[in-house]
Amino acid sequence: MHAREVMLSLKWAAEGKLDLPILGQQKILGTARAFGIETEGRSAEDVAIDLADTLLDDLSETDPHRPYRTIDAMAPAERRRVWEELDILPISAYHEVFDAMRRTGCAVDGDWRSVMQEFLRCGLAFTFSGVVGASIATDSLFGIGDRVTSKVNLGALKEGYVNIAVHGHLPTLVSEVVKVGRDEAFLERARAAGAKGIRFYGICCSGLAAMYRYGGVIPLSNAVSAELVLGTGALDLWLADVQDVFPATMDVAKCFQTTVVTTSDNARLPGAERMEYDHHHANIGETRALAERIVNRAIESFEARRGIPVHIPQFEVKAEVGFSVEYVHRRFGGMSPLAEAIRDGRITGIVNLVGCNNPKVPFERCIVDVVDVLLRENVLVLTNGCASFPLMKLGYCQASAAERCGEGLASFLEGDLPPVWHVGECIDNTRSSGILAGVAGELGQRVADMPYAFSSPEWSNEKAVDAALGFRLMGVSSYHCVEPQIYGSKNVIEFLKQGTLETLGSRMVVDVDPVALGERIVADMRAARRELGWDA
Repeated sequence: MHAREVMLSLKWAAEGKLDLPILGQQKILGTARAFGIETEGRSAEDVAIDLADTLLDDLSETDPHRPYRTIDAMAPAERRRVWEELDILPISAYHEVFDAMRRTGCAVDGDWRSVMQEFLRCGLAFTFSGVVGASIATDSLFGIGDRVTSKVNLGALKEGYVNIAVHGHLPTLVSEVVKVGRDEAFLERARAAGAKGIRFYGICCSGLAAMYRYGGVIPLSNAVSAELVLGTGALDLWLADVQDVFPATMDVAKCFQTTVVTTSDNARLPGAERMEYDHHHANIGETRALAERIVNRAIESFEARRGIPVHIPQFEVKAEVGFSVEYVHRRFGGMSPLAEAIRDGRITGIVNLVGCNNPKVPFERCIVDVVDVLLRENVLVLTNGCASFPLMKLGYCQASAAERCGEGLASFLEGDLPPVWHVGECIDNTRSSGILAGVAGELGQRVADMPYAFSSPEWSNEKAVDAALGFRLMGVSSYHCVEPQIYGSKNVIEFLKQGTLETLGSRMVVDVDPVALGERIVADMRAARRELGWDA
């Protein structure tokens, strides 16, 4: 759904139905060439329409004889051959979800192997439409962003301002709300209401997507700790779009008279005010008007909330965010320096560490314990999504965190780079996979053979399983501190944990001890290095 919304936004912006500038024109042209879309002598808008239509076709194609063009354009040839041999190439995302629902209905598909084959097809569809396709559309419309320094944590909240928090995943309306909130006319309106100005804060991925594209959007919290932000009493308006917005938000918001506004017709909260795109997006041309209504409502809420007690913990940290393939090329002149550091052993390997949080384990502790082990053993960490918040809050995304690292990794960072590279929101897993693929290509190796790992220590939901599966389909094993919700079938458990090692070259590893899990990741990386002949 996230992918569909941003693909449609790109298409409508190019057609003029949505009044948003297209900021990632180089991304459009480069990606279009990879897809075989003609670019010569054409405007970026015309190319963007064709690109968006291609992405949308992969989302919803019904003809089984047509290719999945995102996979053809973006997946390594070696992996495509593996998937073809396994007969798991999807027809489209909609088709595979439709098929999965049918197969698992009453007395339909009784062969667990067949069901698992469909599971892998859904995984590829999620990866190449839900993540890769969404990332292409987002970067094309809103730009890639760049490495920036951001304030983080609850201490970054400021009293006396019209404080607006954006929470969820969809960037289209959020981008316009931020733009309106910086318009001098609205700032003057806020000052007339007694405020010092208007400030924006991010919860979950809406904040992460905005922070490195629009300076001053301050990430405060992941989804599980969102109510703690409301509990400061400092927020005037909470803007909720889709996903990871829990119903308990309303109970806490009422205690502090914080206005809650929802923006999607399939993600509503009981008692919240609705300022949303309708089901058919017939009002997409009214995006600016919707954004103005939301900002005006925040100013009204600020006026109405005078006297509400506010307590802001005095903990504010800075974090370096916005790392990407493009940044690595600018910083190092290509992937070669990073590749050489891995080959010569200064860097043991690379981990992409992501995932939501899980109330079954101490909040954020597993993430930090795993990362402490990895850094000591010279493993470079890439991170995005909810798992990145403790790493930002505790200083792991600062250059000074090199003191936590082994000597080899610290020497590579040169006192300027943090040991944890924050690449963005959930769909920005593509930035991590792009870095992994770029380094492997520089060394002439398959991604599956490299000292790489995927870890979501505290995963808790379907999306986290999808993200792990996306990397496992590429041959990168996944590592977790919480057992997945797959118990009930011995065959399925064995298939998902070990059975894919033979077919995909990857496995699922679960260890409830985060330190032991980190050590397992390092041990597996060292084994991979020995296979490559890099360690004596």
